[in-house]
Amino acid sequence: MLDSPLWRRVGAILLAAAGVWTLDALVFRTWVYGSVLEPDSSTGTFELILRREQFAQARYGPNLILTMGDSRFAYYPREANRLQAETGFSFRHAGVAGTDARAWYYMVRDLDPTRRRYRAVVIGVDDYDDEDGAYDIGDDLATMHYVALRLRMTDVVPFALSFNAPVRKWEAFRGSVLKGVILQRDVLALLTHPAKRMAAVELNARGFEEWTYDYVDTKRNVAGLAIDWRSFAATIPPGNAELKDQMERFVLKRPEPQTGKRAAFRRQWFGQMLDYYRGTGTKVVFVRLPRGPIPRPDGMVKKLTCTIRDFGARPGVVLVNEHAFESLERPELFKDAFHLNDTGDSLLSAMLAREVSRVMRHAF
Repeated sequence: MLDSPLWRRVGAILLAAAGVWTLDALVFRTWVYGSVLEPDSSTGTFELILRREQFAQARYGPNLILTMGDSRFAYYPREANRLQAETGFSFRHAGVAGTDARAWYYMVRDLDPTRRRYRAVVIGVDDYDDEDGAYDIGDDLATMHYVALRLRMTDVVPFALSFNAPVRKWEAFRGSVLKGVILQRDVLALLTHPAKRMAAVELNARGFEEWTYDYVDTKRNVAGLAIDWRSFAATIPPGNAELKDQMERFVLKRPEPQTGKRAAFRRQWFGQMLDYYRGTGTKVVFVRLPRGPIPRPDGMVKKLTCTIRDFGARPGVVLVNEHAFESLERPELFKDAFHLNDTGDSLLSAMLAREVSRVMRHAF
């Protein structure tokens, strides 16, 4: 029976599949391809930041604080570190623009495999309460492109099942098993312009730490912005087309019906980070970031759950006062509808260092 044409075809298919997976694994599950990733790609940026922070660990003492977040967590670690004599802590930032808690979990896991490297992991969020946005964050496949090289075979099933729609589950499963599917555009670009790629890789290897640590944000601001939250209308400063687009597309939107999907996403991925550090000496600290130049008034949407507030009852979890940074929510301190400018970054840096130091002293 096993010699039948059907079984021979099945055997050939299985053998071919094993060969494809083996080749994919040799290239994408070893150091081979990670060393030549496009630095400006999602995967390349994530890997650059991870390697930068791995190398930085050796230069800092035991009182090291790691901060995590997306592009809204805009502060200068160098400014926070100037207060080390006062706070007792050093700060490093492993946040990646465009990412969410699902990506942050894999970043933290590979930065701190022993769970003893950091005194605290500080996570920046937009709110301690849960509010569903215009799209389902749980089905955002962008995460797969950031964490492509971090996914192990043991991650394949749980990572794929963390998505909601069946088509998303399948795409996540396929990309987790065969990483070449995720990185095919990167591979094509490398093969098309190999010299250009290698020059970019070498340049970033030499300068990425200096560029990012010494980065100075723009001094541009949105002074003159005014919002009437009753009518969801805004007065935009003349000549700021980018701000006008952001306001129309993302800010001046009436609250979406609440489904609980954001809460479920937070429970799963923040919950995994908390479980990762459960019983260790590392605290997990949540901070509510400055929300915007003119935040929407509280009470305009009924938020059904408060996942992060609930997390605050767990041992080893600390919540910074949610109003701690509200004084920064002013148009002159923002460069657009979401991000602080240079002055705002500097102010947040000192405030963050002191607030985290204060809550850490009370956490032990």
